[in-house]
Amino acid sequence: MIALPGGVFRMGCEGPQAWAADGEGPLRDVNVSPFLLDATAVTNAQFSAFVEATGYVTDSERIGWSFVFLGQLPKSRRRRLAARQRVDGLEWWVGVEGACWSKPEGPGSTIRTRMDHPVVGVSWNDAAAYAAWAGKRLPTEAEWEYAARCGTTTLFPWGDELAPGGRHHCNVWQGEFPHRNTAADGYPWTAPVTAFRKSEWGFHNLIGNVWEWCADWFSPTWHVPDTPQTRINPRGPTTGEAKVIKGGSFLCHASYCNRYRPGARTANTPDSATTHMGFRCAADAVS
Repeated sequence: MIALPGGVFRMGCEGPQAWAADGEGPLRDVNVSPFLLDATAVTNAQFSAFVEATGYVTDSERIGWSFVFLGQLPKSRRRRLAARQRVDGLEWWVGVEGACWSKPEGPGSTIRTRMDHPVVGVSWNDAAAYAAWAGKRLPTEAEWEYAARCGTTTLFPWGDELAPGGRHHCNVWQGEFPHRNTAADGYPWTAPVTAFRKSEWGFHNLIGNVWEWCADWFSPTWHVPDTPQTRINPRGPTTGEAKVIKGGSFLCHASYCNRYRPGARTANTPDSATTHMGFRCAADAVS
């Protein structure tokens, strides 16, 4: 884990890149206390150790299926999938029976060659359970964004261009979404958690690769009032229907979802699991 001193930073995003409906704005000064954050997302190897030690059963295993990006499936399987498990308006997602963290694309798939990749197919509930077992917790949205920004105010931690000089700094979709993925950044789907150059503060892949669960309930408006509750160690509303996810994933592309920015945000329900969502853990600073 990396120890961070905390302090005041500019949170959120405004302007043409921002998604106003997500509540990215307004830009605001937020103060976070010192804390620690994992340098990488939790890997398949780490989550395997948790399951082996505890016998934990994930939400996807209990429910019987989870969401898989259609392009990750063999063409023969795509044709056989039931329409009832497709998502209206997001037809590239399909519910696959038997898909879970250890079989991300369903029966026949394996994580054997991906033990250093981020665990996916895990819900917020699963992530929180792992964090508790590890003696940690999930980061708040403010903590996550503070770490991702690395003291910068630019669009990305490395500047305002996604790939300055043609150099890739993160794993996002390359090509034409959702039908052609050139994998120009080196990875068609997930990448190892230490892929790409680490940030100035020592973190890997806070941008791209997989969306990361945060502790907060999601609201596009809760943070708008200028009060100590929303500006000093904010933790989001006390209740809600979905949890914040941050950072974007290997499926993000400027043509439809440019949320691979520190100030961007979206959400998913706590029991949802997909092949592009993972997490990393935080902890309180030791006094």
